[in-house]
Amino acid sequence: MAIGFFKREEPQARFLAVEKQNLAYNLFTTVLIIIFFNRLNDPQAQLMGRFFIAFGTFAVIYIYTKFPSRATVLLRIVSQMALLSYWYPDTFEFNRIFPNLDHVFAGLDLSLFGCQPALAFEQVCSSVVWRELFNMGYWLYYPMIAAVSFFYFFCRPKESERCTFIIMASFFLYYIIYIFLPVAGPQFYFPVIGEELAAVGPYPEIGDYFNLNPSITIAQEGKGGLFTELVGMAQSAGERPTAAFPSSHIGVSTVLMLLAFRAKKSLFAVMFPFYLFLCCATVYIKAHYLVDAIAGLATGVAVYYLTAWIYRKLNAERVS
Repeated sequence: MAIGFFKREEPQARFLAVEKQNLAYNLFTTVLIIIFFNRLNDPQAQLMGRFFIAFGTFAVIYIYTKFPSRATVLLRIVSQMALLSYWYPDTFEFNRIFPNLDHVFAGLDLSLFGCQPALAFEQVCSSVVWRELFNMGYWLYYPMIAAVSFFYFFCRPKESERCTFIIMASFFLYYIIYIFLPVAGPQFYFPVIGEELAAVGPYPEIGDYFNLNPSITIAQEGKGGLFTELVGMAQSAGERPTAAFPSSHIGVSTVLMLLAFRAKKSLFAVMFPFYLFLCCATVYIKAHYLVDAIAGLATGVAVYYLTAWIYRKLNAERVS
């Protein structure tokens, strides 16, 4: 198997779906940078980042043409999916120029549920055990993406491109929403207004606060516990006051569960408990309002079927 993995094969003279998606999103956001150039914090750096991403994409494709094999195909896929860690915080560079909308979504939570779930949940499940279980689920988000992607690549290779297309398209659909919908989430908004006001409202508008104060404090830091600390470190490294509504953690993980169910029922069964902890964790750690989580679940199902349909249409056109 290892020999076959690195065995030279006839190179494919086409872009992979994930490469097309990244290049398309790169071009789309480049146009946005040009449109909003004078309002962005550092548009030159954003443009430079996009140039290097495009250059790196073509460089990896070049490596593949010189050493075509399953190994270099995997390199092409992984290198594109790894760019999600760049594209996610990049959404903040756009939405920070628009007035913040957290007061709307915090108010929705209070009016719909009679309390602030992001605060009440942690109070009800305050033990270290619950905190670790929820943070474990949250931390396993990216390993779950890798697990499903690798399973398809090695066990269902004919469906691998469909799988990665659906995952990447799901992310990019959410990222486009986040660019134009500036909601930071309770972990950023509540420290600004204070937890006493956060618990009962009313919720003040904070306008361009996060644009003027991009430095953040993550509520998870310093609470102890292995997974709690791991989540805190990950948030400190890559989190920004962005991407709260709808929850892409729940949306994309729902997509992953549907992909896992299609691939192998036992894979779905193994992942399901962690999926539940992840869904709960989004509100528990104050990353999202409860309305964000509900919207993430609903849009996750819709996004799966939408991206699967798009893939079928594109694939049919290519085959014909």
